[in-house]
Parts: sequence; C-alpha cells; structure tokens
Amino acid sequence: MPRPVCLFTGQWADLPLETLAKQASDFGYQGLELAVWGDHFDVPAALSDDGYCERHWQLLEGAGLASYAISTHLVGQATCDRIDDRHEAILPKRLWGDGDPAGVRARCVEELQQTARAARRFFDKAPKQVKQRLDACGGRVVVNGFTGSPIWHLLYGFPPVSAVQIEAGYAEFAAVWRPILEVFEEEGVFFALEVHPTEIAFDIATARRTLESIDYHPNFGFNFDPSHFGYQGVDYLGFLREFGDLIFNVHVKDVWWSDTATPIGVFGGHSDFGADGRFWDFRSPGRGRVDFEGIVRLLNHAGYQGPLTVEWEDPMMQREHGAREAADFVKRLDFEQSGVAFDAAFSE
Repeated sequence: MPRPVCLFTGQWADLPLETLAKQASDFGYQGLELAVWGDHFDVPAALSDDGYCERHWQLLEGAGLASYAISTHLVGQATCDRIDDRHEAILPKRLWGDGDPAGVRARCVEELQQTARAARRFFDKAPKQVKQRLDACGGRVVVNGFTGSPIWHLLYGFPPVSAVQIEAGYAEFAAVWRPILEVFEEEGVFFALEVHPTEIAFDIATARRTLESIDYHPNFGFNFDPSHFGYQGVDYLGFLREFGDLIFNVHVKDVWWSDTATPIGVFGGHSDFGADGRFWDFRSPGRGRVDFEGIVRLLNHAGYQGPLTVEWEDPMMQREHGAREAADFVKRLDFEQSGVAFDAAFSE
C-alpha cells in the first residue's frame, strides 16, 4: 500500500484552509497534516461544535484530500519553555492571557490535553478510507508537536552546568508531560515529538533521556524530520534504526550544510535563514543533502505505513513552486518493500 503524500499546513496558515486545500490538491498532494493555528484546526470548536469535525472532513473530501495527523507545535513549545515575550507571538491570546509564565504554561498543558480529545473526536468522524489507513498504522491517531525545554538555555555548558541541573530538567519535563500523556492514553491518541533544537530531545542521546524520563510511555513517540539532524552531525539513519518502532509520523524536509568553514557557523550567528554565508539552511526536498533513499529503506524495515508529509521550508524559493516539485519528488521517492527475494526465480 503506497504511503500517502501529504503537506503540513503550518507554513501556510496565512491561507484559509479551503484555499489551501484546493491548492494542495492541485500541487498533487493526497492529504493535509492540519496545524492547530490559523483556521486549519480549531481545538475548542472541535470539542464544542457538534458539526465542526464533519464540516472539516467535507471540506477536505471536496478537495480530494484526506488527513492523518494534526499538529500542535506552537502550544506544545510553551508547556516546558522558560516563557518570555517571544511566546506571545506564537500563542493565541486566550492562552497567553496576562503573560504570567506559570499561567501560560498551565493553560498550554490543558490545551494539549484538550487537543488529544479533539483529535480523537475528529478522527472518529473520519471517512472509511482514512480509518483503513490508520488501521494499517496500528490504529494510531497522531498529534505531532513540540514540548519545549526547561534546559535548552544550558546547552553550551558555560557557565558550567552540573549533571544535577540536567537531571532536574528532565524531571521537570516528565512532571509536566505525564498528566498530558495520561489524557492521550485515555483517548487512545499518540503524541509524536519532532526531535528538534530547542526541544527536550534534539538528537539521539537526548531522545533516549526523554524516553527514560517518562518510563517509555506507550503513547509517546516521534515525528521524524531528518532536516534537524543533518547539519548537527547527528546520524539520522541511526535514529531510525534505534527508534523505528516509535516513528509515528514522518516529515519530508531537506537541509543543506557546508563541507567547508563559513562566516556563519552551525549556531546561526543571529542571522536570518537564507543569509549568505550560513553553514546550513533548509532546502526544498531533493535539493539538500538528506539521504531520502536511505530513509525510505529504513522506514520499510521499520514497517512504517503512515504518511510522508512535506514540511516545506526553503528561504530562497517561491513556496508554491517548491510545494509542487516536493509532491512530485516524494511520489518518485517512495516504494513498497518486496515480499520476495530478487533471486527467488533462480531455483525455478
């Protein structure tokens, strides 16, 4: 069964969902991963308006599209971060409130719990073919997102950072996220953390520590996005080998990084994406350095049957052009694993 090729709507939240759905279908996508910002998916409306989920599915079906996941990156970021003025720009006013950090975090934790309930309600109303695909993925209803981190600011290790401080950070993450994951478990919904700088897990070692801190909670796994590993020097294929059974969703996003020294290093030099002289930058799929061929083969080994979702980011390219070529790229890239040995006919 070919994996559906989808588009993540987070970078397109300036467009109404109806407009984007028609565009995505024209670009060649088969589904949308719905961001819970813009008008793409409204958590309170999904829970309070009896007709909201049905209307959403009708809109998607009218454009010839499906959906297999929703995403709550922005709200999730504020559950564990040290809250400051930056978060006001990414949160709805009802969650930001008066900006008191404890209040912001508490409201965002509750919103994550409500998001699990809304996802369950939405996918319970899904068309038959969507439910069949979810069944092929182990029956998982998936919410992708971020967690933020109480210890990202300690990354560099100077002034000196103690092991006690790092352990306290993972304990704080666990204390915040256990009540969230309890609701996910109650609803039969799975959270997929996008392993990413600024999150509690940003490479293989921190992914291990994250899982250990929550005792490998069965409803917590990963949204695999290789672009966040490559420029760090992290083995993204090794990530799939180690955590293949915990890959709940896949983002197809590419990144380029330099083989030689550059004026702006791996930390970004406080420069904008796309600035000349950067050591790395995101690229439209197929135009960077990620080994997507290797990724597809390891996804086949892992038995992953979920969507391949383009998260389109390229600071130097017009997005409609990029999204269209990305859909074609992913369709050419994907293939089913053979059920027979290639030399089986030799014995005939």
